[in-house]
Amino acid sequence: MSVRRAPLLCSAAIALAVGTTGLAHAQATAKPDGQFRYALGAGASLSSGNTKSSNLSLVADGVRLTDQNKTSLYANAQYARSAGTTTGEQLRLGGRYDHNLNPGLFAFGGLDLDRNKFANLNLRSQLSGGLGWHAIKGPTTTWDLFGGLGYTSDKYATPMLIDGSNRGSYGYLSLLLGEESTHKLSATTSAKQRLVIVPNLKNRGEFRANWDAGLAVAMSSTMNLNVGLSFAHNSEPGAGRKATDTLFTTGVSVKFD
Repeated sequence: MSVRRAPLLCSAAIALAVGTTGLAHAQATAKPDGQFRYALGAGASLSSGNTKSSNLSLVADGVRLTDQNKTSLYANAQYARSAGTTTGEQLRLGGRYDHNLNPGLFAFGGLDLDRNKFANLNLRSQLSGGLGWHAIKGPTTTWDLFGGLGYTSDKYATPMLIDGSNRGSYGYLSLLLGEESTHKLSATTSAKQRLVIVPNLKNRGEFRANWDAGLAVAMSSTMNLNVGLSFAHNSEPGAGRKATDTLFTTGVSVKFD
């Protein structure tokens, strides 16, 4: 949106498996046996002396996979302080359900929730649904393409000037276009990446885009070292905010299989 319209505030997402603002994302094991599996990850830093700062991030990932469907759940939280001032406070959670219509085609529906204090965002709710295609589905590599429609509802901590009026909330219909892939690089190393573009159908030419990539290296049968990189772009971030956020994270995660 233009500066006078609702800024589509970006959430910097990150992964070493995928994640969010300051998180090294855990990767749950996906096996087509109908059982839910989970992974919990954490990252933290603390400094004192000339520079006093702290950062804590937590992430949870869950997946249930069968030959016909897949249910994915996630939750991410991040908190950071520097020189006695809070510099980061964000919470994200959501899930998606995929159902195979045939070996190549699937339908999906998802819900994502986001709260970001420093983006003036009390709550962003995004409901989406559409169709996807399993372009590659092998034992070491998968690649899916997907698209559909979504509806986003933003609620602000402080009213914002949107379309000529001060509003405490704003909703809009959008397209959802994306691709994602997983890669088994070796017996102990896996990689994951995901690109999602969300064009705004209410205000043409405005869009949000997120690309998340991550690498997981097994340190034991249950513990991984995670590293991730994320780019989040908002074509109209609003006055005083940059259009693109970049985030690099590291951390460890524990799998519960």
